[in-house]
Amino acid sequence: MEEGGQMTTVKCSSQIIEESIAVLREGMVRSEERVILWLGRDQPNAYRISEIYEPEQLTSVDYFRIPPESMRALMSHLRKNRLKIIAQLHTHPGRAFHSLADDRWAIIRHVGALSLVLPYFAANTTPKNFLDEAMTYELSPENEWLHVNNQRIEVC
Repeated sequence: MEEGGQMTTVKCSSQIIEESIAVLREGMVRSEERVILWLGRDQPNAYRISEIYEPEQLTSVDYFRIPPESMRALMSHLRKNRLKIIAQLHTHPGRAFHSLADDRWAIIRHVGALSLVLPYFAANTTPKNFLDEAMTYELSPENEWLHVNNQRIEVC
């Protein structure tokens, strides 16, 4: 997510964050992780989130997985709407971190990809504390998910 050595900002409305939290919390009722994707388009030095995409997914208390037919539906949606995946967001039953299962089943795999993890099935997450609650990871050139700060995410 770097362009010319400069980190790219991800711009997201508070409405998108509110909708994201609501969708992710649906897993809390069943004690299951949930995953969603933030989709958007490039802008100068920024990515603007324009929609939330909830893929069909297989979930449990401690993992999520996207089956092949769901990935095909996602790719079709991206092409049809000329969008790209900006970030993936998912919940954990406890603290927020990028687990080995998260590393293995991550939907986005390009260098600079962002993966945000919310703790406790997003039970206590609000649009106001979203950036404090979310743990953000970026895929490195060495194919490792590294913790990064949330300064690149701008709520507008």
